This record gives sequence, C-alpha cells and structure tokens, in this order.
Amino acid sequence: MSNHNSNPASQPDLDQPDAPGLKLAQFGAGCFWGVELAFQRVEGVVKTEVGYSQGHIPDPTYKLVCTGTTNHSEVVRIHYDPNLCPYTNLLSLFWSRHDPTTLNRQGGDVGTQYRSGIYYYDGDQEKLARESMEIKQNETKNHKIVTEILPAKKFYRAEEYHQQYLEKGGGRGCKQSANKGCNDPI
Repeated sequence: MSNHNSNPASQPDLDQPDAPGLKLAQFGAGCFWGVELAFQRVEGVVKTEVGYSQGHIPDPTYKLVCTGTTNHSEVVRIHYDPNLCPYTNLLSLFWSRHDPTTLNRQGGDVGTQYRSGIYYYDGDQEKLARESMEIKQNETKNHKIVTEILPAKKFYRAEEYHQQYLEKGGGRGCKQSANKGCNDPI
C-alpha cells in the first residue's frame, strides 16, 4: 500500500509566483477556458495558467481527468499583484463566473472536474474565501453553496493547447480579447 504523504499530487502547491511581490491564487469554477479568460482581463493579474489540482494521480492528462477517476478539478492558477488587485477582487470575479450551488456541474459540463472550489495558499486567503462564501450564501438564500474551500494542492499545468484557449481562438477560431478591463461576453 502506498504512503499517501509520498504522493506528489496530495502535497501542497509549493510553486512560487513568477516575480517577487506577486502572489498565487487557484480557483475551480467549471471549464477552465472561460474562467481563465475572465481572470486574464483583470488589472493586476500578471499571468494565468490552467491545469489540474486537488486530485490523487500525479501528472494527470486532460483525457484521464475527464474519466472522473482522478478527483482533479479543472483550475485556473493566477499570478497577481496584490497591490493592484486585492484577493477580494479575485473572489468577486470567481463568484460571478459560475453557479456555486450546482455540484460537479457548470452548464452543460458535468463531472467532478467541473466542481466549484477555492484553493488557498495562506491563512489570509482562507479567511477571505470563507467570509466571501458566507456573504454569497446569504445572497443565494434557499440554495446551498457547494463550493469547497481547501488548501491548494500540487498544480499540474494542462496541455499547451488549453492555455489561453479562448484568447487563441478556441475551437471555432474566433479569438476573444484578454485585454485588461475588456467587458466583451465570454
């Protein structure tokens, strides 16, 4: 029997942001393509990357994650400047981009990889995430929020064709703007 603690997929995400002064954030809110584009447009977000986290299989592929056997979530990992973009701004966008009351589903996308999750890197992020969820729960009244709030586990970058997918044109070849402040529909 393998030692759970030796599984790299179960370890915390110890990666560092691309530059000093930046912080990391990680969110799961359905298919990562549209979520990533929304975060790309935020002032103070320096870099986005899509991938898989919170699972139990090291080095997962998209095909494997889609089987539903790895417990990975499709996530967007964000490198952001907290002086230009407070974490609370990222949380507000997260809540606005999906329905946090549907379990393992966003629109027509169904599966555990599409679950709602906030994966924090430190105690401040955890506190702010829990406070924001309480506020959101009060807004949704009779619909229970199913968003999980957990420490960020190891991040596995998705295949290159998934990175900035909609900005590159997506499946229809129609490029969408990732310019800061852009409000075009996603």
